[in-house]
Amino acid sequence: MAKSIARIPGVAFLLVSLGVVFSIFASGFASMPNLLNIGIQSSTLLLLALPMTFIIMTEGLDLSMGAVLGLTGVVLASALVGGGSLSVAFAAALGVGLAFGIANGLLVVKLGLPPFVATLGTLGIAQGIALVLTRGESVVGIGPALPRLYASRWIGLPFSIVVAALMYAIFHFLLYHTRFGNYVFAIGGNREALVLAGVPAGFFHVAVYALAGLMSGFAALLLTGRMNSGHPVAAMGMEFDAIAAVIVGGTERQRGNGWLPGTVLGVLAVGVLRNGLNVMALPSSIQVASIGLLLIVALLIDSFRRSRL
Repeated sequence: MAKSIARIPGVAFLLVSLGVVFSIFASGFASMPNLLNIGIQSSTLLLLALPMTFIIMTEGLDLSMGAVLGLTGVVLASALVGGGSLSVAFAAALGVGLAFGIANGLLVVKLGLPPFVATLGTLGIAQGIALVLTRGESVVGIGPALPRLYASRWIGLPFSIVVAALMYAIFHFLLYHTRFGNYVFAIGGNREALVLAGVPAGFFHVAVYALAGLMSGFAALLLTGRMNSGHPVAAMGMEFDAIAAVIVGGTERQRGNGWLPGTVLGVLAVGVLRNGLNVMALPSSIQVASIGLLLIVALLIDSFRRSRL
């Protein structure tokens, strides 16, 4: 029983506390439209946090995801403005995201660069390309297809929430019910044993980063649909929210120990915190600081509870 309680990350208790506090002090926070809005706002972040969980489990990091998301959003929007169909534009965004993911993986795994350095470099490259393509301006006039899809409802729920739920189901299956998931655990937990067993650990390690790049391109579908345009820096900083969500959700970088349900809790905590502060009309600078505070408090709660069990 004690081990089951210890498995629940501290962010779960913070999430409940934040919900209670904002329900009391933020008028309209607990309304159904606003709760749906939190889910919609959190959907894009979840698409980044899911592969970030895999990366952190392999003792890695990807600082380029926000910039790559911005670039793929620009590519998606530009293709639509140029008269391309939604499927072609989406495929182009996925291709660009996948290319950056593979590049990150090769830099880290094959060339041996520290993940922080490698992905910081590709962050600059992705952001630079996006700014050159757009001259720092939004890409508008994308047509009705994507906004119509984004505004649609599937089984009574907003499109973005359905997409996020589907992606979670896929990642959950990958991590807990496939050999690929076993390899992800092993790369971070016992890479030497994986290599001795004859498994091409390097290939699967690169595949983790490739998956992250692909999901950055996928997230562009939601971000661009929500904004009705593509902007080169629209997602800058989102990678830090993803990292925070993964860490407070209970994923441990040192031992390849990851927990996807905890990542969802972390994403919701970030979404609830940002939304609640918005409802209370507090400035964005306080929101940025609050994410850091959330990270520290959640980890302190985890540390205290584990020392008592």
